[in-house]
Amino acid sequence: MTAFSIYPAIDIRGGNCVRLKQGDYNEETVYHDSPVHVAKQYESEGSRYVHVVDLDGAKQKEPVNFESIKAVIESTNLLVQVGGGIRTEAHIKQYLDAGANRVILARSP
Repeated sequence: MTAFSIYPAIDIRGGNCVRLKQGDYNEETVYHDSPVHVAKQYESEGSRYVHVVDLDGAKQKEPVNFESIKAVIESTNLLVQVGGGIRTEAHIKQYLDAGANRVILARSP
């Protein structure tokens, strides 16, 4: 049996926790207004990890919700994997300096 880790995900758009239907930004469901609250809930349920995506950043090709993601990092003991709009070495450093454990890079078209 292969070991694996489960990463619950928090997608952030406009500061809210959202889900997009099939990746369509016009088909958005807001399920909470606080990424920190959702991350703490995952942590209280036993998660060690969380995957956080800055959907605004992915669309704008640069980090937009950095402060919300930094708050998740600072407010929990979760190992945070972050993505969305991260395209430069400076963006990588910004997230690593904030305490992210993993950074997912986007490829510029």
